[in-house]
Amino acid sequence: MFKTLDELQAVGKERFETAAATTVLLLKGGRQIVAEATDYTKNSFVNALSLIEDLLAAGTLGHAIQIQSDYAKSARETFANQAVKFSELCSNLAKDAARPAELGVARSTIKSPAAKNSN
Repeated sequence: MFKTLDELQAVGKERFETAAATTVLLLKGGRQIVAEATDYTKNSFVNALSLIEDLLAAGTLGHAIQIQSDYAKSARETFANQAVKFSELCSNLAKDAARPAELGVARSTIKSPAAKNSN
């Protein structure tokens, strides 16, 4: 399999570098997701407080119902948009995190004895 200790060390170093690169990309993507979730939560809380203020200021039951209806519609739209954004962030994270491993596999395939013997 490995003819020399240097070959074994080179493979170990390459795999470590691949794992390190993957970890960096996972952390970066994770930070983006956490930041997005934090912003969404903060905005939802602010909007809920605003709803309470508006409901307390409503002069009639009909006005209060309209305020609640508008809030529900806005919250649903915001949630749907946020779900799409989270989906995109997670998809991008998975693609980015897989890239170093894909490159490592491609390099290993090119360097492997089986690949050399097939030429």
